[in-house]
Amino acid sequence: MIDIEPMRFAWTRGGPDTLVLGRLHLAQGQTVFLHGPSGCGKSSLLGLLAGVLLPQQGRVSLLGQDWATLPSGRRDAFRADHVGVMFQQFNLLPYLSVLDNVTLPCRFSQRRHARCLCAGGPEVSAQNWLERMGLPAELWTRRADALSVGQQQRVAAARALMGQPELILADEPTSALDAALRQDFMDVIMQAARDAGSTLVCVSHDPQQAARFDLQWSLPDLKTAGAKA
Repeated sequence: MIDIEPMRFAWTRGGPDTLVLGRLHLAQGQTVFLHGPSGCGKSSLLGLLAGVLLPQQGRVSLLGQDWATLPSGRRDAFRADHVGVMFQQFNLLPYLSVLDNVTLPCRFSQRRHARCLCAGGPEVSAQNWLERMGLPAELWTRRADALSVGQQQRVAAARALMGQPELILADEPTSALDAALRQDFMDVIMQAARDAGSTLVCVSHDPQQAARFDLQWSLPDLKTAGAKA
């Protein structure tokens, strides 16, 4: 699913390296808990896995496709087809309704749209995910910016899971949730990944979640030694 050849990434040309990694391999369906201190590059690594960022040296590949060999438009299309991202800042479109935000992946990806047809269509699929996230139906037609932070986080998770993407990237997916909600929320995400055979990479500072994952990667450790999964 994911292959990283020895790579270097820096935010500015000629600036200090943000990430220097050896070889990393991650198989389809595996789940990874990625942890490390603030500022060590966890979110940057997710950006590299999603093809939003490109390394200055080395290679990051998804499903055998080197992100750097794709022009920007095809890179965006490939990402839309194969990657669901739960952003730390959610990245919802504030002027759209909850349902319209969740169905966005199906507007950008025919592949994910087709998969949603098997579940009754994009809107029905979106409603099913929102129900599983515990978001009341009376909120579904509201603008996204009318929701609480915790509610927005659940909407962002539902959007990422639409159409069963092969790779799910979650950046602090429980950060805005009460402790009582975190376990059930992660249950939904983990089960969704299992059902779809998706690979899940989750960045979190919540050590209670770590035991649920197949692998635990400490980013400071990865900077000095490659990992093979």
